[in-house]
Amino acid sequence: MSELASLVPASVEARAEPHGRLGVAFGRRFFLLVGVGFIWLVPAFLNTRLGYAMLAWDGLVLLAWAIDLARLPKPRDLSVSRTWSVPVALSVESPIALTLVNCSRSPVYAAIVDAMPPELRPEAPQLSVSAAADAETTAHYSIRPVVRGDVDVGDAWLRYQGPLRLAERWAKVRLPQTVRVYPNLDEAKRATIFLVRSRQIAIEKRTVRTRGAGREFESLREYREGDEFRDICWTAAARRGKLVTRTYQVERSQPIWLVIDSGRLMRTRIGELSKLDHAVNAALSLAQVALYTGDRVGLLAYGRTVRHRVPASRGSAHLRQIIEQLAMVREETAEADHLQAASRLLGDQKRRALVVWLTDLAETSMTPEVVEAAQMMSRHLVLFVVIGQPDLAQMAAREPADAGDMYRAAAAQEVLHRRELLLAGLRECGVLAIEADSSRLTPTLVNAYLSVKERNQL
Repeated sequence: MSELASLVPASVEARAEPHGRLGVAFGRRFFLLVGVGFIWLVPAFLNTRLGYAMLAWDGLVLLAWAIDLARLPKPRDLSVSRTWSVPVALSVESPIALTLVNCSRSPVYAAIVDAMPPELRPEAPQLSVSAAADAETTAHYSIRPVVRGDVDVGDAWLRYQGPLRLAERWAKVRLPQTVRVYPNLDEAKRATIFLVRSRQIAIEKRTVRTRGAGREFESLREYREGDEFRDICWTAAARRGKLVTRTYQVERSQPIWLVIDSGRLMRTRIGELSKLDHAVNAALSLAQVALYTGDRVGLLAYGRTVRHRVPASRGSAHLRQIIEQLAMVREETAEADHLQAASRLLGDQKRRALVVWLTDLAETSMTPEVVEAAQMMSRHLVLFVVIGQPDLAQMAAREPADAGDMYRAAAAQEVLHRRELLLAGLRECGVLAIEADSSRLTPTLVNAYLSVKERNQL
C-alpha cells in the first residue's frame, strides 16, 4: 500500500525551556561526595577542630557543584525532536525516535521522559542518552496502541548533567501533537495472497468465456456455432454482411458496501480487542482487495445514528479516506439502530450492490432487529457476517463435571442453536449468512467476497 507513507505522523521538534522555579538540582555524585565528608565525624568527636575539616570539604564540594552548574548548557542550547517512521496502527508495535541536539560547547548526559498516553504505551518511556558538544544523538523506543482514533501525545522532559555529574538542570520540551491510530495495517498487508487470487480470477474470466460469465460488453467477434442468438449484434451484422456476436466480461467497478455495526454488542472483548476492532480490521482488508479488483467500495458505520459514511468509489486516495474513517469508528453503549442504517443505505444505493454487513446477534426470544434489517435489503446481495464468540463454542463442547457445568453447557448449546436457526432463516431469504470466529474473520470475509466474484452472484 503505497499510500501508507502519507499516514505516518509528522515529526515535531522544539527547543528546551527551563522547568520549575530554579530548574536546577544536585546530581548523585554530589551526594556521594558529601557522604564522604561525613567520615570526618568520627575523629571530630576526639578533636573538634577536625569538624572544620569536614565543613571545608563540604564547601569544596559545593563550590565544585556551582562550577559544574555554570558550565552546564542552558536549556535553549538543547532541542529534542520526535520522529515517527511508520503509521500508528492498532495492536502493532511502532518504533519512535527521540533525537537530542546539543548546540553548546559542553557534552551533556541526559535522561529523557516522553509523555506517552496509556492508550499508546502502559508506561512513559525513560531514555538515557549522551550528546557531545555540537552534536546530536538518537534513542529509540516502541509503542503498541490499544485503541483506535485520535490520541494526544504530550511533552518531553529533560534532566541533564555535565561531565562532572555534580549539577543537574531540568528542562521541558513542548512536543504536543495529535496522533491518529489506524486499524491493523499489518493484517491488511497480509491480504496480499488474496490480491493474487483476485487477479487470477479476473484473468480467467477474460480468457475463458463461459455462458453467464458476465454481462458487461467487451468486444465484437464473428458468430460461432453455439453462441446465443440474444448476443448477436444485428446492426454490426447488417454493416458487415455476416453475423456478429457480442462478447462480455465479468462486471468491473461494481459497488461494494461495508456496513459496520458499532452498537453495544460489538463492545464484547475477545482477547485484547473488541469485536468492533476485529470487524474494522477485516473491513480494511476487504476494502483493499475489492479496490484492487476494480470494484467501488463504500463505507457505512452506524450506532444509534449513521456515524461514518463514505460514498462508493475507488482509487488509492479513496482507500486513504476509508482508512481515516475506520480509525474513528468507536463502540457505543446503546443498541444500534439497524433499521435506520438499512433505510439510509437503500436510499443512497439504488443500483444492485454487494452489502457486507458486520454485526452480532442479540440473545433474545424475538427476532433481532438486525435480521429484519438484512431481510429488507432484497434489492442487494447481502453478505451477513456474524462475529462468533469462541468461549461460547468451547463451553458448549465441554464435558460437564457437575450440575452447574451441565446447565452452562446446555445454555451455550441453546444459544448456538438459536443463532444457527437465525442464519438459516436469512439464507432462505437469499442472504449469504455466515458466522466467523474472530481469529479467522479476515480470511473468511475476503474468501466469501472472492467466491461471490468468481460465481458472478452480484
